[in-house]
Amino acid sequence: MEKLKRILIIGGPGSGKTSVLKTIELNGFKVHHEISREVTAKAQEEGIDQLFLTDPFAFSNQLLAGRIIQYNEAVNGINFYDRGIPDVPSYHVFTGDDIPDEYMTACDDHRYDQVFFLPPWEEIYESDAERYESYEEAVVLGDILKRFYTKLNYTPIEVPKLDIEGRFNFIKNHL
Repeated sequence: MEKLKRILIIGGPGSGKTSVLKTIELNGFKVHHEISREVTAKAQEEGIDQLFLTDPFAFSNQLLAGRIIQYNEAVNGINFYDRGIPDVPSYHVFTGDDIPDEYMTACDDHRYDQVFFLPPWEEIYESDAERYESYEEAVVLGDILKRFYTKLNYTPIEVPKLDIEGRFNFIKNHL
């Protein structure tokens, strides 16, 4: 039986995570998809344009709960995650908010086996209805994410700016 492994893909908004994870999934790996767009879209249906900006902790609490569920839904073999539990408190570093103790406890209680970091990439960055950050903010967020994961004793592996297949092969070769 294959051992359960949790592989995390992190990076600021618009760094290509979703595209790379689609390729990973097409190659037969289990992917746990990003849920922040679902949380944002649900809030927009309720008349709240950007829940993270309106009530950051309501947004983060929903994200944290959803990411813990995803973590617990891992199957035997390799599981890839589009963002992880530590992304939740790292975004509060960006906003300058105090980080609730339960966020840090969740980070300690739910560890990933490997972390891959996709750096900011202006040529592929796109803004849309759920992505409110500018490219400059995406760069700052990417740096915060990388430093936050390092502070939590992860060693993020930086994925080079290659085409999607090249990025997939880089990740696969570093598992």
